[in-house]
Amino acid sequence: MIEVKKVSKEFEKTNSKNKKEKFFADKNISFEVKDGEILGLLGPNGAGKTTLLRMIAGIMKPTEGEIIIDNKKYNKNEIEIKKNISFLSGNTKLYKDISCVELLKMCASYYEMDKQQIDERIDEVVKRFDMESFKNQRIGSLSTGQTQRVGVARCVLHDPHYYILDEATSGLDIISSQIIIDFIKEEKEKGKCIIYSTHYMEEAENICDRVALLNNGEIISLDTPNRIVEQTNTTNIRDAFFKLIGGSKNE
Repeated sequence: MIEVKKVSKEFEKTNSKNKKEKFFADKNISFEVKDGEILGLLGPNGAGKTTLLRMIAGIMKPTEGEIIIDNKKYNKNEIEIKKNISFLSGNTKLYKDISCVELLKMCASYYEMDKQQIDERIDEVVKRFDMESFKNQRIGSLSTGQTQRVGVARCVLHDPHYYILDEATSGLDIISSQIIIDFIKEEKEKGKCIIYSTHYMEEAENICDRVALLNNGEIISLDTPNRIVEQTNTTNIRDAFFKLIGGSKNE
């Protein structure tokens, strides 16, 4: 289980008058994600999704609050927690001058995987993400969809229990998107715990058990897609979001 308890993250910026001022990217956020569940994080750019995911993944420290994963806290169990996490960032860059297989072997060494199992596990993920035809190509020569599949493959190579996925299908063709979505659904059925951030609200309705709608660093609704739609008297999550914030002009 992932537990986020009253988490806030404060930053400092320079305003138009060249004076520094503080602001919250996320403010007083709380929720739990259980094993075998997909929680979607939805909201516009600047809503606080990526900052929140980075805190959950242990890349950033909250200004306030705490994050507990598998009953463990980062301040005492950071390495142990991170070994059991898959974190896919929306802007991660991959080495362009090595092949897919070379990248996967490098990542396997980072996770201190058993050398006897590395080749077997690489074969599994190559097959699962339909990478056989380009597994030995330089990453710099791949299409956007192929590169994203390699990016996901390197994150799941160590068979983690917790998935923290930021825009996993952003900008992808329909085939690459479906391969990744099908994989996420399969991992849920295995009892994995998944947080899934996306701009595609229809996609979230399809795969998420619950969704948290974020705006201006705060959760404005957290429930199943169907309940949020019913509570707002709308027909889909997109319309529900706009109704909750009072229209698109207030996004």
